[in-house]
Formats: sequence, structure tokens, C-alpha cells
Amino acid sequence: MLSDTHGHLDDRILVHAAAADEIWHAGDVGSLDVVDRLAALGKPVRGVYGNIDGATLRRVWPQDQRFTLGGLRFWITHIAGPAGRLPASIKAALRSEPADVLICGHSHILRVGRDPSGVLCINPGACGVHGFHKVRTMLRFTLRDGQVCDLAVIELGARGALQP
Repeated sequence: MLSDTHGHLDDRILVHAAAADEIWHAGDVGSLDVVDRLAALGKPVRGVYGNIDGATLRRVWPQDQRFTLGGLRFWITHIAGPAGRLPASIKAALRSEPADVLICGHSHILRVGRDPSGVLCINPGACGVHGFHKVRTMLRFTLRDGQVCDLAVIELGARGALQP
């Protein structure tokens, strides 16, 4: 799971993405090249557009992706907020169409927490080289028996330093 690539996709990101069963992108993709390169890995790719993404990308990916997988209801959207501080519009959407896991990006801050509403809120941070984050990150997890398990942070190095 990744977010906030802002048009950047290096080999380290691709190696981790290739090891996943599915690739999920939580917005601020930056270019269709990112989408194409992820799709070329031959895995299912799910994603949403973010606030920096233009009209072309908005025709390829929606603002929101809702789906059920492994017995869990997922909602991917770019801007949502952290557990305990979800905006009123997100809370209302969760009441009308509940999700077990809410995945977002936007903040460039890696966060995982359980909201008082019960939804697991996940932000993988940012794996691009633009923004204020210090370390580029992604997340991976396993779905087992209707649970998110083995959640792991993947550190890709410092934001300004591209590593081989």
C-alpha cells in the first residue's frame, strides 16, 4: 500500500509492490506513468486520485474506492484524517456506508490507529520525493480470518536521498 508518489516511482517501490498480491494507492499519484508502471507488475491495482492529480488521472481512478476483500469492507480515499480526528463528512459517510478499514494519504504522515467508531484508519505515509516528510514509507499487511495481520512499515530511505 502506498500513497503520495507525486509522480515518483523508483525500483525500491516497485520491488515491494511486486511482492504484494494487490497494489493499493491512496492518491496524489502524480502521473499516469505511475499507474502504468504499477499495472505492468501484473498485479491487481486499486487506487484513487488525490488533490494534486489532474483531469486525466481523475478519469482513470475515482475519488473513492469501496470494496470487500477477505471479509473486510475497505474504503480508500485520499483525504480522510487520522483515527480520533476524522472530519464530520468522513464520519457521516462511515455511518451511511460502514467500512472496517479506512485508507487515506494526503498528510504524508504514516499513521495506523483504531478510531472510536471502530474503523481501522491507515495512512501509509508518502513514498514520493516531494513534500515535507523525512522518510519515504509504504505499508504491507496480510488479510487472515477477517483481520488485518502482519502490518509492516517499509522504509524507503530519506525523502531527498534516492537510494539504489
